[in-house]
Amino acid sequence: MTGEEGDQRDQRDQREEPGEREERDASEEGLSERDRAVLAVERASWPGPGAKERAIRERLGMSPTRYYQLLNALLDDPRALAHDPVTVNRLRRVRASRRRRR
Repeated sequence: MTGEEGDQRDQRDQREEPGEREERDASEEGLSERDRAVLAVERASWPGPGAKERAIRERLGMSPTRYYQLLNALLDDPRALAHDPVTVNRLRRVRASRRRRR
């Protein structure tokens, strides 16, 4: 990193809140912790109805609706594909199948 790049990064870091900086740093390097957690929940198998939704609320602290919005966006993210290709490709096939049925 050149001196100028370091100065620009320092200025940018001073303008951001700590959480914003961590999200940006994670996105520059790969998936955020939240994105990895969403994929981990989706990768798991669930014993019955309601168990997955309960886990989403307890583990991730978000509503199932928000979870599925984030998950859908992750399916189009190449970083998600690189992180967990089996899960992402499976979910892409399911999504494509549902779109064809509409």
